[in-house]
Amino acid sequence: MLGRSWCPCRRDAGIAVAVATRSLWLLSVGRPPRPPGFGRHKVHRVLIPVSDTPADLPRFTWGGVFTDWGIDPFPFVLTIWVAGLYLLGVSVLRRRGDAWPWGRTLAFVGVGMGAFFVATASGIGRYDTTLLSVHMVQHMILSMVVPLALALGAPVTLALRTLPARPRRWLLAVLHSRVAKVLSFPPLAFALYVTAPWALYFTGWYDASLASAYVHEMMHVHLVLVGTLFFWPLMGIDPVPGRVGYPFRVLLIVMTLPFHAFLGITIMDQTTLLGAEHYTALRDGPMGAWLPDPMDDQHRAGGILWASGDLIGMVFFAVLFVQWVRASMKEAVREDRRLDLEEARGSSGVE
Repeated sequence: MLGRSWCPCRRDAGIAVAVATRSLWLLSVGRPPRPPGFGRHKVHRVLIPVSDTPADLPRFTWGGVFTDWGIDPFPFVLTIWVAGLYLLGVSVLRRRGDAWPWGRTLAFVGVGMGAFFVATASGIGRYDTTLLSVHMVQHMILSMVVPLALALGAPVTLALRTLPARPRRWLLAVLHSRVAKVLSFPPLAFALYVTAPWALYFTGWYDASLASAYVHEMMHVHLVLVGTLFFWPLMGIDPVPGRVGYPFRVLLIVMTLPFHAFLGITIMDQTTLLGAEHYTALRDGPMGAWLPDPMDDQHRAGGILWASGDLIGMVFFAVLFVQWVRASMKEAVREDRRLDLEEARGSSGVE
């Protein structure tokens, strides 16, 4: 009866599906190629009217990160769908009387998907192809902050507790598949995580992301996915393959810090400008009056990568330490119960 009764959420779900489908269609249609130096404006005028032209953005300020917002269809729809499905799962649990820690919901929806939306729709997203330093802030949010928060939200556990029987079997089959075990193998995941940024900035990939909106959006997804493959088994609480002991987890986190520092120093010491054609063309346009020297901005970007990698790494250490302590306390409780049970059995045998 409940499945056949009318519910207002069906109307809202239908509207959401229609909006998401329309947005994905707009994305699939694509945009005409941009000439060199034609900056990508993140605001769609249908949603938020603006007066700036794509090639003439105002001077960047860090205050504008919180006041200058725009929407690209793909990251917007992705945020709505992922956060919405998670909240739907939490709602299903609560309707049947099961508890779900509010901290997990806050981590996944508020911090994880919230950070993803901020990185792609705030002033950071609007200027991510105008200033390399702003792009680097976005890079660190997407590759470290978002994966950590999503892992702490335990979405796999939530899905296993709320999905119907058949989709649950499919999910379990994926988790136990050989592909999942290979991709989550810690040394391989570590190699992918530390080499992906080098491939991004020292091949033609970064230049392609500046010239193509599609490549740019896929780069965002790639940063999150690679970070998820590496950090989920280390920091997450889901029953995913690739879980290792806490000492080895700490070792892997420690090993990532020199790579961020080395990459940041390498970018700072580069005499060749990353995205040279794109950033040089921007300076020749209307924004040339306020844009910093591209090489100075590149040095700043390398410093951001170096410093933020160490700072976020300390957050990771704190999270791992708390998880390790909690796991040790639970193990101690289980051991005490086992010893008490053995003692009780021994006492009853003597009597």
